[in-house]
Parts: sequence; structure tokens; C-alpha cells
Amino acid sequence: MPNTSRNPFRSVSHPAFDFLVTFLRGRVQRARSGELDRGASAVEWVIISAVVVAIVGVVAAIINMALKNGADKVSDCIDGADQDGTCE
Repeated sequence: MPNTSRNPFRSVSHPAFDFLVTFLRGRVQRARSGELDRGASAVEWVIISAVVVAIVGVVAAIINMALKNGADKVSDCIDGADQDGTCE
């Protein structure tokens, strides 16, 4: 009688089933070895990148608003200047 303690499906022999068993064993081995942490690390980098992009966007909006306000003040000064060249 064959030893079925290691593989209870040893009597089943079909290429698709053999492939499935081999594939699942590989996946379990990768999960146990910690190789799947690379995916978690990639997700962390995506989140960090998204936060950095958001911060850059906010800073750019603040700078844009400050420049627009300054340009409006200069435009108002030019429009309201008298012949002496001073703003009113």
C-alpha cells in the first residue's frame, strides 16, 4: 500500500490536477517565505507617493494664489497711478 500521508491525492493522476497541486504548493511556500511582502512594500510606496503629490499640489495652489493676489495688486496700482507715478 502506498504511503499517502504526504499527499492524500496520490492516487489521482491528471495533468491539470498535478499542475494545480504544484501551483498551490508554490504559493504556500512563497507566502511562508515572506516574498509576498514585496507587494505590501509597493502599496506603501504608492501611498507615500500619493501623499507627496497631494502636498505638492497644495503648496502649488498656495503659491499660485499668492502670485495672483500680488499680480492683482500691481495691476490695481498701475490702473490707479497718477502722473507722479504713485499708487492711490
